[in-house]
Amino acid sequence: MQATISFRPLAHEDLPLVFDWLNREHVKRWWREALTFADVEAKYRPRIDGDAKTDMYVIEVDGRPAGMIQTYLVSDHPEWIGDEPGVAGVDLFIAEEELTGRGLGPRVLTEFTSRVVFADPAVTACVAGPEVVNDRSLRAFEKAGFVREREIPGESGPEMLMRKERG
Repeated sequence: MQATISFRPLAHEDLPLVFDWLNREHVKRWWREALTFADVEAKYRPRIDGDAKTDMYVIEVDGRPAGMIQTYLVSDHPEWIGDEPGVAGVDLFIAEEELTGRGLGPRVLTEFTSRVVFADPAVTACVAGPEVVNDRSLRAFEKAGFVREREIPGESGPEMLMRKERG
C-alpha cells in the first residue's frame, strides 16, 4: 500500500520540530541552516503569521510530519532569477532520513504542485534551484515533471534552475 501524502500549513507549534529538522546532518548538507531556536523563530514566525511572502507547509506521510515544503512567487524575490510574473518557486526537504531514497520526493513534488502551487490560477509555472551537485534532488524534480532550464548562481554554489509548466 502506498503512503498517503498531505500538506498542512506550518504552525507555531511546529517550530521546535523545524529546529530539530534543520539540525539533522542529512538536511544541513543541502539546506545549510544550522540555526539556533531563536533564529528559527525569527525566520519562520513571520511566514506563519502571514507577514512574509512565503507559504510554509509541513509534509505529512500517513499523518506523520516528515518534512517541510515552501512556495512563493518569484516576482516577490526578483534578485533570484528576475521578475517573472505567474511563476512560483518551491523548496523542500524530507526530514525523516528513513524516508529518503524511496521515491517520496517526486511524489511530494507532484502532489504539491498539483494541489497547492497550481491551485492558484495565476500561476503558470513552478521553478526550483537544487544545487547542481545534488543528483538525488535533480532526479526527484525530473521525475515530478520539472525540466532542467539553465545553471544559475546559488548561495552555496551553482544551482540548476528546474521548471515545470502548468498542465
